[in-house]
Amino acid sequence: MPTPEVADERMPRLANVPAFTDYMATGWGTPDRTPPVVAGAAAAAGHHRTRLSEHFPGQALVVGAGTAPVRANDTYYDFRPDSDFYWLSGAAIDGAVLVMVPSGSSHDATLYIPAPFYPGDPQFFTNAAHGEMWVGSAPDFSDWAEALALPVKPLTELDAGIAAAMHAASGTLTAGKVPTDVCARHGIGSESGLGQRMAVLRMVKDDWEIAQLREAVDHTIDGFAAVVREVPNAIRGGGERWLQGTFDRHARTTGNGVGYATIVGSGKHAPTLHWVRCDGPVLEDAVLLLDMGVEVNSFYTADVTRTFPGSGTFSPVQRQVHDLVEKSHRAGLAAVGPGKPWSDFHVACMEVIANGLNDWGLLPVSVDEALSPKGQHHRRYLVCGVGHHLGLDVHDCAHSSYEHYQGATMESGMVLAVEPGLYFHENDLTLPPEFRGMGVRLEDNVLITPTGSEVISEALPIDAAGIEAWMSRAQK
Repeated sequence: MPTPEVADERMPRLANVPAFTDYMATGWGTPDRTPPVVAGAAAAAGHHRTRLSEHFPGQALVVGAGTAPVRANDTYYDFRPDSDFYWLSGAAIDGAVLVMVPSGSSHDATLYIPAPFYPGDPQFFTNAAHGEMWVGSAPDFSDWAEALALPVKPLTELDAGIAAAMHAASGTLTAGKVPTDVCARHGIGSESGLGQRMAVLRMVKDDWEIAQLREAVDHTIDGFAAVVREVPNAIRGGGERWLQGTFDRHARTTGNGVGYATIVGSGKHAPTLHWVRCDGPVLEDAVLLLDMGVEVNSFYTADVTRTFPGSGTFSPVQRQVHDLVEKSHRAGLAAVGPGKPWSDFHVACMEVIANGLNDWGLLPVSVDEALSPKGQHHRRYLVCGVGHHLGLDVHDCAHSSYEHYQGATMESGMVLAVEPGLYFHENDLTLPPEFRGMGVRLEDNVLITPTGSEVISEALPIDAAGIEAWMSRAQK
């Protein structure tokens, strides 16, 4: 019985056909193999490695980029590097691992990457992960080394590199996505304080990172305009998904893509905090909540939310709710600044919300009781938080500790998202009928400066009248 490889001689495996492999080895020019490194990323990564090195003298540090997850069989999702890995390397290379070897009071870093396959090697046309015929022009080790100002070696030498690093170190720490088989071979754990320390360090952005975030915000605001222009088409039948697709296309065109699943919620969907299904209609008489962010090619992302009237003009009830959220938002923004406790802007937002709900007769207890740690009744309509760090991840630095995050004070160079809202679900019987099925959120991206703060998304207005006027201009 013939083997599967030769079951049908009309369909031979190309790598097993000498005439074909010989032919495929010749007649190829050299493509442009310039590594896709964002300007300034290599220098910023070098600075980040220096900052990290100071906290782990004598320790070997191993950080993995991860690999693209399988979608089905031999089909993969797009690759995005682990954020800690990118912060330290400035590179997006599937399967790469960075090893930092202690050297005196600092570290020497080496990047290990999978080998590309070029003409002359059968894997040039058989390897769908690293063959240049499959993936396009693939930089070699020297190309990457020059672009990153970092020694780069084949991934096949990783084990030897880690062994040498461990020999020179008093201990070994890992972070990111180091392959489990590598950890097992060297007896190193996948959990350590390295990732937590990087989360703390990443909270304070340098000038290059801030520039990346400004770019992400600028592209996001342009994306809002593109989406708002399409609202009439969405109302006529395109629905929420038409608007989601509009922004996602814009994000993919101007950057790497979206920084998180785009939220488009009209009417009863607007109160759903993470409404990413986006399979409903866009209603002219309802508010439209848009929570969207472009992730630029350096993987830094914006995170901005505005709530628009589908008709172009807020109804009196819609404006009433929006005005309260705006008041809360302004109170939160005013509480952001260097040296202030992180919790201050949360408390400021919540105090305004609780007082407003009380004025509308929606609290079952007094404002003081609601705001007390044993009450929190106002949170029925705002169960989520009202802000977070922003950077390489939309909810950046999440692996930090309470002490360094919610329990810390704000510092110059931090970038935050401030995002109070009110979420009135259609089936919430504590609400008067006119409020049910309405969600309003305002979210801005805020840079903490040495003397205060800067709203870097301020090109989008936050007051109801300003939003109506901006919407009108965008649709002309």
